[in-house]
Amino acid sequence: MSAQKPPSKQDEFWIFGYGSLIWKPPPHFDRRIPGWVEGYVRRFWQASEDHRGTPSAPGRVVTLIERSYWASLADRHDSAPAKVWGVAYRIKADRVAEVKEYLDIREINGYTIHWTPFHPASDVDPALLPPAQKGPIQTLVYIGTPDNAQFTGPQDPQELSEHIYRSKGPSGLNRDYLWGLEKALDELSPESSDEHVKDLSNRVRAVAARYKSEGKADPTEETDAATEVIEVNGTTGETHDEHHHQFRRAGSVDEQEETEKTS
Repeated sequence: MSAQKPPSKQDEFWIFGYGSLIWKPPPHFDRRIPGWVEGYVRRFWQASEDHRGTPSAPGRVVTLIERSYWASLADRHDSAPAKVWGVAYRIKADRVAEVKEYLDIREINGYTIHWTPFHPASDVDPALLPPAQKGPIQTLVYIGTPDNAQFTGPQDPQELSEHIYRSKGPSGLNRDYLWGLEKALDELSPESSDEHVKDLSNRVRAVAARYKSEGKADPTEETDAATEVIEVNGTTGETHDEHHHQFRRAGSVDEQEETEKTS
């Protein structure tokens, strides 16, 4: 299913994205092809403290779970497609080291590099595939094992939807991440929709409609007020979010995004 060592017979460097990487690609790619991996299940079971939430109020982002492990869990979404759709990116050869460094920063929360077979969609132009490619492409993917600190495990779909609706972090609203993933998956292929993602998206839309009909304030707007004033040389300086996040930023990329990881 996956391996920790890079493929020995593939000269090109490819990355598999199944969450935000689908619509927010890594830098310096020259080919992007849709397709899928097998043996995994995609779930919103990973806490996000640094992008779509904060340490005191983590958001939720997707992770991949080995199907055999997922089958042993009590999941209210009790079915999952055999294929996990996403996108594979080929990175320019002279930029591989830079992109690896960027991804190590973007995927900072305790994840390890693995390699997994990626199956290009049937309508992909053969000219976009590695030369003389037979079978799947070996792609890099970041894996967070089930014992990583951010793994939440199964959650009630309605409670999860409520949580996503009210979560926000430095990268924006958690609900926008969910809806962005739903849209990106729908655009890949007629068969690439994910029922788990679709159901959560519909539930969050219903939560938003309920808040509006009841005249309630958007809970994410309340978090904007949670700032502290910094005194600088006796004068009032800029306000900063009370949950300040320290991490290095790759100089060629303007925005980091939440972790794409596998459990």
